Amino acid sequence: MATKSSIHIKPCRVTSSGAHNRRTAEYMRNIGESRIYIVPELTSNNEQWINPGFGSPNLQTHYENIKRMVKEKTGRAMQEKERERKGKNGKIIKVAGCSPIREGVLLIRPDTTLADVRKFGEECQRRWGITPLQIFLHKDEGHWLSGQPEAGDRESFQVGEKWFKPNYHAHIVFDWMNHDTGKSRKLNDEDMTEMQSLASDILLMERGQSKVITGKEHLERNDFIIEKQKAELQRMDAAKRHKEEQIGLAEQELKQVKSEIRTDRLKKSATNAVTAIASGVGSLFGSGKLKDLEQANEKLRQEVAKRDKGIDELKAKMQQMQEQHGKQIRNLQGIHNQELEAKDREISRLNTLLEKAFKWFPMLKEMLRMEKLCAAIGFTKEMIESLLTKKEAIRCNGRIYSEEHRRKFDIKNDIFKVEKNPTDDSQLILTINRQPIGEWFRKQWEKIQEGLRKTEEPRKNRGFRL
Repeated sequence: MATKSSIHIKPCRVTSSGAHNRRTAEYMRNIGESRIYIVPELTSNNEQWINPGFGSPNLQTHYENIKRMVKEKTGRAMQEKERERKGKNGKIIKVAGCSPIREGVLLIRPDTTLADVRKFGEECQRRWGITPLQIFLHKDEGHWLSGQPEAGDRESFQVGEKWFKPNYHAHIVFDWMNHDTGKSRKLNDEDMTEMQSLASDILLMERGQSKVITGKEHLERNDFIIEKQKAELQRMDAAKRHKEEQIGLAEQELKQVKSEIRTDRLKKSATNAVTAIASGVGSLFGSGKLKDLEQANEKLRQEVAKRDKGIDELKAKMQQMQEQHGKQIRNLQGIHNQELEAKDREISRLNTLLEKAFKWFPMLKEMLRMEKLCAAIGFTKEMIESLLTKKEAIRCNGRIYSEEHRRKFDIKNDIFKVEKNPTDDSQLILTINRQPIGEWFRKQWEKIQEGLRKTEEPRKNRGFRL
């Protein structure tokens, strides 16, 4: 059966995602020696890609940068946690927290390449503006079978003496934010359905059914393995019940045969009864029907005992897996807490240095504000360096962006320069043709509004034509 395409998007756990995806030494130690879902011998087949424009490969650092960006763009802190608000009808509405970094788990084929998944990520960025930050191909995960694979199973293979069924998949970490507006991208159900079809087309896989149709929810990796083990346990229970039913039928048949023998003996004469009983005894303990039934019964009992033993072993294995999973979560939480404490100490140290720098260099804060303003307008790094470091005027053509009016305005041979505020020497202003940029933007906006009003007036005075 062909592998069906499937992608599941969820908020990314920035503190633990990297350890799992990169198979760090610390992470591999924490999962224990049981190798429940990872085969270390296959880890060398994994591949990864980090967006070169990502900056820091640390997701926690990128998350903090997004928080600062949202604050700068919107003037409000990013809402990270779920909150409640009262609707117009008086009902309490739950509003989900922002998930600026999200992770998609994508089913792939054994021969899927990193280039194939990168093409999928690039198309997602083109269509919906979500930027792929990291891609990981995992070909070392799956679950162990309790015995031989089924006849139609072409994916499972042996590792040592056990059979392993792989779960080939890829992790794609997306930046879900619009960095121009500071707001999260909005994708509806139709977009997610289209994304599913896109994965099917690019990766040449059979289109999976939406959970809206199937009613099934996506399972996390360990939950998926547990569900597989439960299904195997149910199959073994069903086989056990079938064997027990066979034993019951055989015992009934045995009782019926014995009853028929007794009835036949009573109907015959005393002389014939002795001969028939002797013959029946020979049939019971020779190669007759009764002996065959007893042998079949014994064989079924042995099979049931073997099944019971297998079920007990499987239950013990599931219990061990759940305990190790809990231990893994606790270990990762401990690592996460240590990282947070280290980050807090580093942030406190940097804030102290920044406060000192602002005291020693009073114009530093203004220089940083000017740099941010120039970048928002659309100046390049070289142009910003000329304005701030070299303190030169620059002549520009093209278009510049106003955050206040949320649009771009045309410029032609206009001169820009960073100067001291004539009313306050402790502040800097950006001028265009020696006019403050804010005033220039406002005048350009008023010209556009005036032009729109002149265009609308003739339309209103046309009246009706007869």
